[in-house]
Amino acid sequence: MTATEPTRTNDRTSETARPATPTWRPDGRKLTAEFIGTAFLLMGVVGSGIMAETLTDDVGLQLLQNAFATAGILVALILALGPASGAHFNPAVTIADRVFGGIDTPTAITYIAAQITGGIAGAIAANVMFDLSAVDWSAKDRSAGNLVFAEVIATLGLLLVIFGVVRSGRPSVAAFTVGAYIGGAYYFTSSTSFANPAVTIARTFTDTFAGIQPSSAPAFIAAQLAGTAAAVAITRYLYPNTSDYADQVVVPHDNPDR
Repeated sequence: MTATEPTRTNDRTSETARPATPTWRPDGRKLTAEFIGTAFLLMGVVGSGIMAETLTDDVGLQLLQNAFATAGILVALILALGPASGAHFNPAVTIADRVFGGIDTPTAITYIAAQITGGIAGAIAANVMFDLSAVDWSAKDRSAGNLVFAEVIATLGLLLVIFGVVRSGRPSVAAFTVGAYIGGAYYFTSSTSFANPAVTIARTFTDTFAGIQPSSAPAFIAAQLAGTAAAVAITRYLYPNTSDYADQVVVPHDNPDR
């Protein structure tokens, strides 16, 4: 090679190094928030039902006490834990958020696992707090068709409220609107608005006011998933740009400094 010949470069070394594909890892902070939030939600639902049965024989008053306590604990949990995970506490919310692109599939799967296990832990804790067997399978039959249909409506309404409020750009009121909806839905739905597959599974573990017979749970869950599908379709029609804000459901999160 003469001094005037151009030096050939090695094509391999001249190529720009390609960035490595990031490896997905579960976010322990978010999963802990979902587990704790769903656990305390179930403690609120089951525990207040047991307390209501202890305080009065009036079924109407028992329902009022249960609804009030559930709505209150839900507001508190969303405000307290929302900044960590978004405060889904509900596989129906997580599934809808995944469809809209607010979270990815692995995160959605781990969220749902945390919600289900957290809910079961919460129901068991409520049983133990009131000196009942830790696991006391419910004998309360809720298999009637009107109750199953009510779960479609309850879940549909809940998701429309959540995504509608987030779409409105008023995240500061999300906790209160979700709590208000659930409190109201206790009364306008014949099923008392479970509207949550994790809650449904967990409530099979307690033979108390809030319980549901294990054999009744699959139909409730199927109805809730149908309500989720309907809510996704309606939300997409009403708000075509839902994917633009789906990562802020139920409340803004993902800021590790807060």
